[in-house]
Amino acid sequence: MSLSAEDKEFLLKVARETVTRVVGNQQPLDYQPVSEVTAQHRGAFVTLRKRGQLRGCVGLIEGLRPLVETVRDMAVSAAVHDIRFNPVSEDELDELEIEISAMSPITPVDDVAEIQLGRDGLIIRHGGRQGLLLPQVATEYGWDRNTFLEQTCRKAGLPPDAWKMKGTEIRSFSAEVFGEKDRL
Repeated sequence: MSLSAEDKEFLLKVARETVTRVVGNQQPLDYQPVSEVTAQHRGAFVTLRKRGQLRGCVGLIEGLRPLVETVRDMAVSAAVHDIRFNPVSEDELDELEIEISAMSPITPVDDVAEIQLGRDGLIIRHGGRQGLLLPQVATEYGWDRNTFLEQTCRKAGLPPDAWKMKGTEIRSFSAEVFGEKDRL
């Protein structure tokens, strides 16, 4: 089921309010789903950008709880727990742009030719390592299919050609990606 414009606006509000509260040392609020879709158990990523540059991105690929709760919790994690960055400070709040990726169910990839850039995100697993790249990453960087596969392997800490190796599991998912910039 797709998110309506109202669902997207609500989830962006949840993410923005949550980031603002947690950065201000307040507890996140509890939000109730506003629709059947925001109540579905779906994975989601919350991405924060400052002046177009990545400032935090954390998510869950599988739906363990209602989407509204996942978005709230991932907003907290993106703002203060992404180990690649220092926690967001209050003076940065006005410069942040929020994007949400609401995940679909994950499916195995039997033929890499079926991977559609811009539509599919990838998960590659091999030997206890796993890498994930969201669907929009390939198009943002202008990658072809092979580069997308190689970069997902690198994200897992694997050699770039690990996607061709026996025992490698390739799975895909799609995401509804929307953000505050889409409101303009």
